[in-house]
Amino acid sequence: MTIDLHVHSYFSDGTKSPEELVRLASKTGVSALALTDHDTMDGVAQAQAVSAECDVEVIPGVEISVVHEEQVLHILGYYVDPMQDDLARALSTLQIARDERNEKIIKKLQDLGIDASLEELQEISGLGQTGRPHIAKLLMNHGVVRSFPQAFDEYLAKDKKAYVGRFAYSAKEAISFIAAAGGLAVLAHPIQIDKTLCVLNALLPVLRSYGLDGIETYYPSQKKKMQKRIRKFAETNDLFLTGGSDYHGDIRPGTRLAGGHNVYVPPELLPIMKQCLESKSENPVSNIE
Repeated sequence: MTIDLHVHSYFSDGTKSPEELVRLASKTGVSALALTDHDTMDGVAQAQAVSAECDVEVIPGVEISVVHEEQVLHILGYYVDPMQDDLARALSTLQIARDERNEKIIKKLQDLGIDASLEELQEISGLGQTGRPHIAKLLMNHGVVRSFPQAFDEYLAKDKKAYVGRFAYSAKEAISFIAAAGGLAVLAHPIQIDKTLCVLNALLPVLRSYGLDGIETYYPSQKKKMQKRIRKFAETNDLFLTGGSDYHGDIRPGTRLAGGHNVYVPPELLPIMKQCLESKSENPVSNIE
């Protein structure tokens, strides 16, 4: 058995419903699943509704893109209350910012002579948040590019033809929102910050001072030697370990939930997280300086 603490549904940029993800987890030996859609928790209730039936523990979660000293980071929030006022307002602000960016990107594409529209984008996106992966799909539908990587390399990545930035909270603000909502804050996929991991030595003490609780150690592109280094960083900074597949469904062909040769996440990590959660609930300010 394994667990998977980083999964996306069609409420953000995945292709499967929350219910489908839970059922897939049940079939593939994943005993606990965290739904961590970008900037939204709208799919959590749907996932939890089939949790008992599928014998899969569903952990409410979210993934928030933040900025720290001009560096983009991703912070995962676990066991957060989506109805908590500060978090709900923060997520709403991020969702509005996404919509505004989408409009600007579509306008740039139109100025480049590409017959794109917001209506078409909405059809591709369906429910939930619309983001750049959906725009990449739009570009593929129009024959402008052949693949998602090409869409980002030529149009959607930073400084490319149709790139538009958007509002982001600071790492300190996002960690604070997660803590206020009763949750645990975890730094996602550190390999995407710096492939050498050298930046973690200076970064983690700062994030820890903001209230960071854990670091994503088990991740498909973080192999055993890298996991070992991250575990040492975690021990030095008193952070627990998490892991997940970052599964998005068919939008990323060849990927799968945790387990097998993709990434194995030890189930024994979950009780450690719960112990930390219980400790914080008993002393809510002790972990935030």
